[in-house]
Amino acid sequence: MTNDIKEGHVRVEDVTINFAGKSGPVTALDTTSVELKPGTFTALIGPSGCGKSTLMNAIGGFVTPSTGRITLDGTPITGPSTKVGVIFQQYGLFPWFTALGNVRFGLKRYGLPKSEEIDRARAALDEVGLGAHADKFPQQLSGGMKQRVAIARTFAVGPKVLLMDEPFGALDAQTRLVMHDLLLDVWQKHRATVLFVTHDVDEALLLADDVRVMSQAPGRLIRHYEIRQPRPRALSRSGSDLLATRDEIIDLLRPAGALADVH
Repeated sequence: MTNDIKEGHVRVEDVTINFAGKSGPVTALDTTSVELKPGTFTALIGPSGCGKSTLMNAIGGFVTPSTGRITLDGTPITGPSTKVGVIFQQYGLFPWFTALGNVRFGLKRYGLPKSEEIDRARAALDEVGLGAHADKFPQQLSGGMKQRVAIARTFAVGPKVLLMDEPFGALDAQTRLVMHDLLLDVWQKHRATVLFVTHDVDEALLLADDVRVMSQAPGRLIRHYEIRQPRPRALSRSGSDLLATRDEIIDLLRPAGALADVH
């Protein structure tokens, strides 16, 4: 399904990340290597504080590795790139811009003619089901609608890689399920390479092609699951393989299991 996709190939090679602490350097990410193949959807899950967001931020070019290197399509990542889009839990919308204005803002750096900028922004809002709400301000939108604007803003610029840090963590359960369907629909049209950081095991299994599990801090990757069940998926008796994987991951996330060096 992804063989014809050439861009968005991420390689993380022997990366460690240390930060300065009161008593000396603190290892936020232990030696980590991972490959995100073009057009795939990878979920990254692990205990709080294990370095999930640190790894994501390094791929985004916001954090510099202490050792090792990260490349995108063979080129080292040395800072933020227009090829990499990021969506956070906090939406990141400007309250003084309408939904349309927020999406247009993401396109400003490309120097497009105004008419093309507006057309692309409207098309992106239509794609997430917000075409009728283009002139509303963020304070007039629900949490799910705000996150739809954030998704539209990111996909409007055509990123090759999409980094998502707990994007649906603030939403209620029903809205999250709706957003899962929306995200998969938009992603399957654009086929960006996705790294999706989450604490939610069920969310990871329902969305991802690959699930990567991290240990407790200092974080390292301890297990890789390839999820081959066709979408849409359901965690039910009929999907017993997913339930078994779910139980394994939950065991790994418990302190004793997370500390074991599992391969």
